[in-house]
Amino acid sequence: MGTFYADVIEKDARFASSGRIGDPVLLEPMTRQLVEHLVSAARQMGIEVMIYETYRSPDRQTERFNSGASKLRTVGVHHYDLACDIVRSVGGEPCWKGDFPSLGQLAQSGGLIWGGDWGAPTLTHSFVDSVHVQRCTIARQGEVFAGSWYPDETYNPYDDLQHLFDAARKQPAKPAARVRRSQTTSKQA
Repeated sequence: MGTFYADVIEKDARFASSGRIGDPVLLEPMTRQLVEHLVSAARQMGIEVMIYETYRSPDRQTERFNSGASKLRTVGVHHYDLACDIVRSVGGEPCWKGDFPSLGQLAQSGGLIWGGDWGAPTLTHSFVDSVHVQRCTIARQGEVFAGSWYPDETYNPYDDLQHLFDAARKQPAKPAARVRRSQTTSKQA
């Protein structure tokens, strides 16, 4: 038996589609379960969200990049059924305005990496995607793309400490907040 990607995604009729696909069936089963739990938890908090995009083909990614809708030229983890975009739902329509830090908290508590901090909230990130969640660390993405690694059902990216550490070493830390000192001076008698 291979991976969900090889067994299901590559054989799906939508594999080369240039249209948006928001079907959770095209998420790897554990990723799907975690995403569905996140959506349910958000709704319990009174935040209406919807699964906007799951699988993404290279052609769709190229179109998104060329139109300015994406900063990434090549498709990432969406292509490997390990990522999902979750947006607010307003009257049943997608909305990109809203409470996405809550999405980040729900993602982390559920074992998903949030695109708002990429699993490393203390680091400065040059690319932020606040509606994105995925089930692998940034450091593991290259292995996924090369076909040399794919998460099993027990994988939790927050337990993948070596890969989180490697990613953190490559990024500059966020500057510490400055403490403002009082402008008053004391007079000596």
